[in-house]
Amino acid sequence: MEIINWAQLSASEQDAALERPAHGTQDKVHAIVTDIIANVRARGDEALREYAHKLDHCPDDELQLSFEEIAAACERIDPNLKAAIDAAYVNISKFHAAQQPCHVAVETVPGIVCQTATHPIEKVGLYVPGGSAPLVSTALMLGVPAQIAGCEEVVLTSPYPLSDGIIYAAHKCGISKIFKLGGAHAIAALAYGTQSVPKVHKIFGPGNQFVTMAKRLVSDDPQGAAIDMPAGPSEVLVIADQHADPDFVAADLLSQAEHGPDSQVILVSDSLELLQKADKAVQEQLAVLPRREIAAQSLAKSRLILSQSLQESIAISNHYAPEHLIVQVEDPQAIVGQLRNAGSIFLGAYTCESMGDYASGTNHTLPTYGYAKTASALGTDDFRRRYTISCATPDGLRAIGATVETLATAEGLDAHRNAVTLRLTKIGR
Repeated sequence: MEIINWAQLSASEQDAALERPAHGTQDKVHAIVTDIIANVRARGDEALREYAHKLDHCPDDELQLSFEEIAAACERIDPNLKAAIDAAYVNISKFHAAQQPCHVAVETVPGIVCQTATHPIEKVGLYVPGGSAPLVSTALMLGVPAQIAGCEEVVLTSPYPLSDGIIYAAHKCGISKIFKLGGAHAIAALAYGTQSVPKVHKIFGPGNQFVTMAKRLVSDDPQGAAIDMPAGPSEVLVIADQHADPDFVAADLLSQAEHGPDSQVILVSDSLELLQKADKAVQEQLAVLPRREIAAQSLAKSRLILSQSLQESIAISNHYAPEHLIVQVEDPQAIVGQLRNAGSIFLGAYTCESMGDYASGTNHTLPTYGYAKTASALGTDDFRRRYTISCATPDGLRAIGATVETLATAEGLDAHRNAVTLRLTKIGR
């Protein structure tokens, strides 16, 4: 890969160097997905079966897995995979169970108490990608916090054929409604409901450009469903210094590059030697990867950036706002407070991003495409809804009544003012 000297670029060239791969087919995808959503809304299960046959290559008309099929998969699953899922479940549960809601109750003036409360979102839909990489881990990353939050109805969809691992992970999270549906038609079914698929209030999970577009469109529709976060292709940025192990750096870059041809990986370092060694290690490791053709397409859109200092490396990362940020420098703890914009941060040579993807405990559902500047990593709170409660005594109403009347009058909202004035008249000012 070409090494870019950051100091030699103009401001506009620096912005261009950090651009994500363009979605040149976005208009076409929008049109296709809009048609799919309309079809599912109009024809329900009939449309789902057609898409399942055509797009998912499902050989039968059964959209939902039966209890018997779920039980058979849980019996059939490879023992080593089952043990790995069990171990990951423990760690993910431990981290997400500790994410308790923060409730406050404040008496703002004597007689007025304001407080916050939460409850689980009643109906949630979980989308787990399948295809060339059936993401067993995503079933855990979505299912565990939904289970801990206490969501009443959890529906999971994944393209045919569902792997035993995905089915077992869903079952372990207490999910019994599992549908053999992928792509935009699965999102449409979750958002609007069909004869078989329940309508949900919020949809979670990553997916390809069709899934991402469908999530965006249904979230814009008041009759659709909310979504977890904006998302795009997977990405990683590595900050490394002269002390970093180039083999470790290369392995981390490739672990994201193999996700898909539209993924992007960026290495930023103030050491030219490290950049050169890491580039060589990438080529050596790439040669033996089963998914090397996919990774090679991703690497063609990726960057090696030479900075003038560690501080400049940090500034570049904050500007890019990566989904995953790996920090392989001599003292990563010393700079963690300066790392402003990232979905998830991995500190030190031995904290590879793969750990977070699978089993360390943190969630791998993260904002991509620069949304890490404003959006957060998925957590248990995303499966809860927070609301406020107020309660006033007569003395409390007297304490703020005049304030409310004055502000309502200033806004010309007489009915707002009268709601206070009538009460004060009856109880006495």
